Amino acid sequence: MTNVMEGFRVLEVAEHTFVPAAAALLADWGAEVIKIEHVERGDAMRSLASTGLINLGEGVHVLLEHSNRGKKSLALDLATPEGVGILYELAASCDVFITNKLPSVRKRLGIDVDDIRAHNPRIVYVRGSGYGARGPDADAGGYDLLGFWARGGSAMGAKALEVDQLPTMPAPGYGDTIGAMTIAGGVVGALLHRERTGHAPIVDVSLLATGMWATGAAIALSLHTGQPWTQPPAIQTEPRNPIAGSYQTADGKFIVFSMLQYFQYWPEVCRRIGREDLIDDSRFATADDLMKNSIEAMRIVAAEIARLPLDEWKERLRGMKGQWSPAQDSLEVAEDPQVAANGYLQEVATAQGVPFQLVASPVQFDEEPSRPGRAPEFNEHGDEILQNDLGLSWDDVVALKLKGIVG
Repeated sequence: MTNVMEGFRVLEVAEHTFVPAAAALLADWGAEVIKIEHVERGDAMRSLASTGLINLGEGVHVLLEHSNRGKKSLALDLATPEGVGILYELAASCDVFITNKLPSVRKRLGIDVDDIRAHNPRIVYVRGSGYGARGPDADAGGYDLLGFWARGGSAMGAKALEVDQLPTMPAPGYGDTIGAMTIAGGVVGALLHRERTGHAPIVDVSLLATGMWATGAAIALSLHTGQPWTQPPAIQTEPRNPIAGSYQTADGKFIVFSMLQYFQYWPEVCRRIGREDLIDDSRFATADDLMKNSIEAMRIVAAEIARLPLDEWKERLRGMKGQWSPAQDSLEVAEDPQVAANGYLQEVATAQGVPFQLVASPVQFDEEPSRPGRAPEFNEHGDEILQNDLGLSWDDVVALKLKGIVG
């Protein structure tokens, strides 16, 4: 893959997933990323032992790897003048400074925009936040479950009418990871602008803004019609497209149809499910007839799909012009032949040689997938950065270690 970010240096002061995953994408694309970690505990993600219903297991902290692949780690005490001084020296040679620290924390530590740009006026300063850089909640912390999922409209938009409980996110770091791609795109755009004009923009991305972008079509539709977006009832009582929705197979799996030109594809669906008799059925003879009798059409399709397991339906539907897909869980998608053909999963190994897999960056350059490196061990590159990048002697490094300023 062409390393489009090769030659760019990124300085990260961030924890958890949202902003670190953005820097990880930049590392995937060839940037050198220096991750500043808390001098004693490191990134708070390092101590996470479980998420949802799953314990993280032994040998590999895959959530840490997901959002910290390919970086260098330096443990640094930013609460000390010496520590923040080291940060300033590093910032002087970097192209991007990226952080998710709250405004009050940035001000207290002396790492806000003006502080960093006093040492490098050309640096692109990137802020990831819960709710945006302005307004009453600008200094409020927020996770993706809150800013992206709940406040951004996804939770209510995905809620089933029949259930008196909000659905939770479909994956850990779901909104964070989507937001990370948004940040990475903003960084690349800002660097392009800087290279062409000399002006280094400030980049702001919030979980709320990313959540609203994800539900943007629904928000626009709701503002236009005055109706909030909701899920249709599980039991259909109103006419709708009978080949746009999910159907359960004999083995409890699901097939999802999305044939928006329903009458065009209806004959082929009938043939594929073994019900050619429905093509000339008077109930479905025209587009208006099919829509008027769509509840009956859905009942028939559901009964036919329920007769066979998913694997058999995959064979029967293969090559169909109408648009469809199996619904896959997080293990099944890893076995999808399209995933293997396009390199969407990549092999990685920890510093101890333990193998595992990571999802590659969804962006490919020159028809090759990115190949992520492993996440750094805590403070793995501290001595190297201090000596090679900043020119400190070993005695200087030891003195800083004794003071607790570096790890």
